[in-house]
Amino acid sequence: MSQNPPNLRPDLAPKPTFTEAPRPGQPTIGMVSLGCPKALVDSERILTRLRAEGYAISPDYKGADAVIVNTCGFLDSAKAESLEAIGEALQENGRVIVTGCLGAEPEYITGAHPRVLAVTGPHQYEAVLDAVHGAVPPAPDPFIDLLPASGVSLTPRHYSYLKISEGCNHKCKFCIIPDMRGRLVSRPAHAILREAEKLVEAGVRELLVISQDTSAYGVDRKHDLSPWKGGEVRAHITDLAREMGKLGAWVRLHYVYPYPHVRDLIPLMAEGLILPYLDIPFQHAHPETLRRMARPAAAARTLDEIAAWRSQCPDITLRSTFIVGYPGETEAEFQTLLDWLDEAQLDRVGCFQYENVAGARSNDLPDHVPAEVKQDRWDRFMEKAQAISEAKLAAKVGRTLQVIVDEVDAEGATCRTMADAPEIDGNLFIDEGFESLAPGDLVTVQVDEAGEYDLWGHLGR
Repeated sequence: MSQNPPNLRPDLAPKPTFTEAPRPGQPTIGMVSLGCPKALVDSERILTRLRAEGYAISPDYKGADAVIVNTCGFLDSAKAESLEAIGEALQENGRVIVTGCLGAEPEYITGAHPRVLAVTGPHQYEAVLDAVHGAVPPAPDPFIDLLPASGVSLTPRHYSYLKISEGCNHKCKFCIIPDMRGRLVSRPAHAILREAEKLVEAGVRELLVISQDTSAYGVDRKHDLSPWKGGEVRAHITDLAREMGKLGAWVRLHYVYPYPHVRDLIPLMAEGLILPYLDIPFQHAHPETLRRMARPAAAARTLDEIAAWRSQCPDITLRSTFIVGYPGETEAEFQTLLDWLDEAQLDRVGCFQYENVAGARSNDLPDHVPAEVKQDRWDRFMEKAQAISEAKLAAKVGRTLQVIVDEVDAEGATCRTMADAPEIDGNLFIDEGFESLAPGDLVTVQVDEAGEYDLWGHLGR
C-alpha cells in the first residue's frame, strides 16, 4: 500500500501487468511499454495478435526470444528514457524490435542503437508482427493457444483503457504528436461500443476513454451513424458516452478539449450515466502564452464554462495539465496562470516544465526561459495546486463515497473514488476491516482523514 506521489508525470500509463506463464517450448516475446495510456493500448493490440499466433508474453527480457520496446516521443526526456530502455533490452536480451512514437524517427534510434532488429512507427501493427515473425517464427498449438474474446490486457482486470480515435488535428507549437500519429482518425461508433461491451462482460468495472482529442471524436467521420442494438448511434462523444453509460461500468473521459459541446456531457454526469470527471488539457491561462502555443486563448470564457459545469453537476472533478516556462513566458503571464488557478479551483493538476522537442515549432520561439526560472515557477505552481487539493480533500472528511478497490495487501486496501483516475490522481486507503475486499470491488466508504493528495477511510457500516 503506497501513497500517491505529488509530482507524478501525467503522461505515463500504469506499469503493465502480466499474468500468464509460458508453456514448455512456447516462443516468448518480452514487452516493454513506455509512455501514455494510448501507447499501452497499442501494446495490448500487438500482444493480442501475438498471443493468438501462439507466442507467450514475458514482462521482462529474461527467457524471452525477442523483446518489443514500445517507445514514447512526447518530450526529449521521454525520448532519452526510450533510448535507455532500448539499450537495456539490447544488453539483457540482444534481440530488440522498436515501435511506438519514437519509431517515427528511425534514424534517431538506429543512430544510437544500430543493432536493433527493426524500427516501426506508432500503430503500425502489421509491421511489428512481420518483424517478430522474422526474428522468432510462431509455433501455435491450436488446442492450447485459445485467446479470450477480450484479448490481452496490460492493466488490472477491473479497469481498461478504451481508445476511440488516433491522431490529432491541432497544431500546438510545443507538440509533435500529430507529426508522429497523423491527423484525427476516429473509429466507427459501433466498433467502440462492441469493444466496451465485451470488456464489461469480461469483468471490467471501469472504462477509461482515451484519444489525442476526445472531444473531437467523429469530426473526421462527419458524425456518421452506425447500427447499434436495433437502432443507430452517431459518431459523437456525447452519443458514445451515453451508450457506454448504459453498460453498467464506470466511464471516465480523458483528454477532453473544452469545446462548447462538452457542456452536453455534463447532464450525463449529473444523471450518473458517466463519472463526473473531466480531464482537460488547459496548458496555460494567459492569452498571449496560449497564442504562442497556438492554442485557443479563451481563459476567461473557460472560467465561465467551469462555473456552468459545476452548477449543473456540483460533484464534478476537473483535472488538467499545464506547462510552465514556455518560451516568452513573463513573470506577469505566469502570475496570471496562478491567479486563474486560484479562481478555477481545479481538483487535480499535473504540470510540466517546458522542454524543447526535436521538430517542435516552439523550439524556434524567442526568449526561452532559463532552467532555474522554470524550476522556480514549477515549485510555486505545484505549491498552489497542492494547497487547493488539500483543501478540497479536507472538505470530503465525513462524507460517504463509493470507491473501487485497486489492490489489497497485508497493510490494507488501496482504492480510488470517482474523482481519481489510475496512476495520475490520488488514492483512498482502508487499513481496517479490509480483509474480505478484492480488486474490482465497488464499496461504500466513509472518509476519516485527508492529506495533500489522498484520503483514508473505513467501510460503510
